[in-house]
Amino acid sequence: MSVLPLVFTSGWASGINAYAVVLLLGIFGRTGLTDEVPASLQRTDVLIVAAVLFLCEAVADKVPYVDSIWDTVHTVIRPVSGAVIGALLAGQSGSLSDIAAGAIGGSTALASHFVKAGTRMAVNTSPEPFTNVAMSIAEDLGVGGIITFAMFNPEAAAIIAAVLLAAGLALLIFLWSRIRRFLRRRAQRREEKRLASEARAHTTAPPP
Repeated sequence: MSVLPLVFTSGWASGINAYAVVLLLGIFGRTGLTDEVPASLQRTDVLIVAAVLFLCEAVADKVPYVDSIWDTVHTVIRPVSGAVIGALLAGQSGSLSDIAAGAIGGSTALASHFVKAGTRMAVNTSPEPFTNVAMSIAEDLGVGGIITFAMFNPEAAAIIAAVLLAAGLALLIFLWSRIRRFLRRRAQRREEKRLASEARAHTTAPPP
């Protein structure tokens, strides 16, 4: 059976939480639930690092504005993770070219990352923090659920991931105006802080 559905699903999930994907795949492979997971993802050191980073993301992802900073840092990390996981899965099964799998996993992860990051920017325009927490929990549960489901029914999981990705992109387009307002306000706050800092420095400077 082609590993393509699992590559696509893991790519979508990596764009949301790459550390959870590595951790779950490693655990599933380690426990013998699947033979599709390469040994490199089952190593103890990889699982420990993935678990620590997952916990860090679980905290950062629930704090307004911190989540957007975290997403910015992971603009490269998540697509690269999706590409690497896809290539490793393809190399394990031998049913798909490593390059093709890497391209599919990386591009899918990039698309889902932009959906997540853009949606969080829109959510951060609201002053209350509860939406961030709810979205973060929903994302974590969604990633865990769809990766687990992919172990038993990869084709159906890939279809669900594709539908969620399409829906997320449509939502992102709908929310774009709100995101632009958020970016403008953030740029304005930075400019106000810079001007205030310059004013304080000018006030405290000794007279010539």
